[in-house]
Amino acid sequence: MFERGFKTWCEQISLKLRKELGLRGTDPLDPWKLAVHLGIKVKTTSEFAALASSDRQILESDSAWSAVTLEVAGRKCIILKDSNSVGRKSSDLTHELAHQLLGHKATGVGSSVGGHLMVHSFNQLEEEQANWLSASLLLPRPALIHIKKRFKDDDIEAAKTYQVSVAMLKYRLGVTGVNYQMRRGSDR
Repeated sequence: MFERGFKTWCEQISLKLRKELGLRGTDPLDPWKLAVHLGIKVKTTSEFAALASSDRQILESDSAWSAVTLEVAGRKCIILKDSNSVGRKSSDLTHELAHQLLGHKATGVGSSVGGHLMVHSFNQLEEEQANWLSASLLLPRPALIHIKKRFKDDDIEAAKTYQVSVAMLKYRLGVTGVNYQMRRGSDR
């Protein structure tokens, strides 16, 4: 599904960006600091004071979206749904940042007759690439190995420390082979 070397590149860019931010590969990444580093403004729905409370309620309850990147006068701004959990916002923000790092072009958004946000077009490969890079940004292999050593099987505390969902943590531990690697290492 991905080009040869894509997953390795994702790990490398994650570690490179961490280094630029003064972090080690095992440190949690603050996606908001990464956005600042990349020159991308981030706002949450609660920051739009002029928005009528009824409109804000529609945005907050609409399950069709969690984050969107807008470009106005050449400047990018990511808007996050404020009602989502910290882990979800971290994932959503890094997903949007991943699109930028990958050079994906914004597709644009509009609204349906019912008032729901809708993406004008959808590129499955670009979404999968952004998902993989996003997860790599939040939880690169060195961080996952560190988590397995430091937190043992306390996924809840590890997820809280790294500002990700437990589901994201378990997914990354599985798809990267770190769970298997750590089990084999402890069997010896």
